[in-house]
Order: sequence, then structure tokens, then C-alpha cells
Amino acid sequence: MENKDFAVFIMVYGRPDKVLTYNTLKKRGYTGKIFLVGDDTDNMINDYKIKYGDDLLVFNKKEVAKNYDAGDNTGDLRSTMYSANTIFDLAKQKGIKYFCIMCDDYFDFYYALPNTKGQVTPFNLDLIFDFMLSFYINSNALSIAFAQTGDFIGGFDNGKGIYRFSKRKAMNTFLCSTDRRFNFLGRMNEDVTTYVNLGSKGNLFLTIPVIALGQKDTQQVKKGLTETYIDNGTYVKSMFSVIYNPSCVKASMMNASHKRIHHSIKWINTTPMIIDEKFKK
Repeated sequence: MENKDFAVFIMVYGRPDKVLTYNTLKKRGYTGKIFLVGDDTDNMINDYKIKYGDDLLVFNKKEVAKNYDAGDNTGDLRSTMYSANTIFDLAKQKGIKYFCIMCDDYFDFYYALPNTKGQVTPFNLDLIFDFMLSFYINSNALSIAFAQTGDFIGGFDNGKGIYRFSKRKAMNTFLCSTDRRFNFLGRMNEDVTTYVNLGSKGNLFLTIPVIALGQKDTQQVKKGLTETYIDNGTYVKSMFSVIYNPSCVKASMMNASHKRIHHSIKWINTTPMIIDEKFKK
């Protein structure tokens, strides 16, 4: 990579033999720094240490939890919110200015272009990260993200080569800077809650649509947060975003083959809009 002041931080828990993201990054041409971020409540943390050595960073979860509002009073610490917020501190300690937060279950990356027939995989993630960083540094966004394959359900474009989605969101991956710190909100669904809540206050989050990540389906990989979702159900997960943002988020039925409760965002109530010049007084 041209930008040496960059690293990827992968949030891990309970599955040291299945850190898919680590291998996928290397397979697709990323040669930069990679750190794994775990916590001291993980009874498999020593297995991570044996396998990844100094690339594993471990934090005290109970101490970190004192600094953030989880959005509930259960005391349940099973959440990536604590890891995601701690990564800002870890990056600063390592002297890293720019970084990307990732989960541990990405099995591939894809170019997502309207004229692409089938899935085309990159082998130059170094270059892709450099391009994304260049855009991020020259923007005023708090964070930008890779697209997810679900973003393209219904087609890539509007029939005229223009991407179908342009929502101000960042999910799953977060490219960040220690100079643009923000806090993730809520024990569950923290990515959605964060970009909605902070976006409603004028902060900019963006998804880059030309590159997407491939991720294992929710609740299909054991350990991690799978048990949390099974215990609580997607209703509770979605309601965290409703609690923080009742003016623009509701819980509704997701129209999929396996129907489930999911959050629904009304974007016109969410982010500030640009008013046409003709209304200027």
C-alpha cells in the first residue's frame, strides 16, 4: 500500500480456527498490517494468542463497558460495540491514523459493477484500500464502508447505469480515522444505530458501491455473536435502533423467504436534506 499509516482491525471472539477475514484479505492481495482484537471474557483467547502472537490485541471488557452506553440494563457484555469503540484507542496506541474495522467472517470481496456478469473478485486490495483512503481523506465523512451483497438485491442499477442505492449508511466495515472519532451506540445493531443517530445530526456515513464483501449468513457460523442473536431474536436486535431513533426507525417484517423482524429506516426523516436554491430567501 502507498499509505503506510493504515491497518485492518478484525474483531474476534470464540472461534480462533475460523478467522475467515484474515485469510481472505491476504488471498485478495492485502499486504498491510492486520490486528485481531479480542477481550478477556473469551475463554479461547489463548488459542488466538498461540496462533496470531503479537497481532492479537486484548482489552479488559468490563472496564471498557463502563465508558459506553449499551442502551439497556441487562449487563450482557456480548457485543461488538465494545471492541469497535476500543479500536480507536488501540489504533492510536499503535501510531496508526487510518484503519478499517472488520468482522471475522468475510469469505470474499467482489467488484459490484452494473455491467458485471457474475462475480468478479479483486486481487489488488492494497490498491482498493489506497483509493478508498484517498476518497475518505478528501471527504468530510466520519466513516465509509464496503457494500454488502444484500445492497444489490433487485439489481445493481436503475436501468441507466446509475447505482440503485445512495443511502447515507455504513455497515459491517468501517474505514475510520483517529482524527474523526465517534462512538458506536447500543449493545446490538450498533452499526445501524450509529449511522442513523449520528447521521441525523449531520454527520456523514457512506457506502462505496463498487466493491462488496461476501459474509457468512447471520447465525450460520457458530460462536461469535451467533448465540446472542439466537437467545434474543432479531426483534430485540432491531429494537435497539428504534430506542435510539424513534423518529425514523421502526421494527417491521422483512420480506424474505424466511420472514423475520427487522429494522426499517425512513430516510426522509433521518438525514438532513439539501433544499433547492429556489426556496432561498
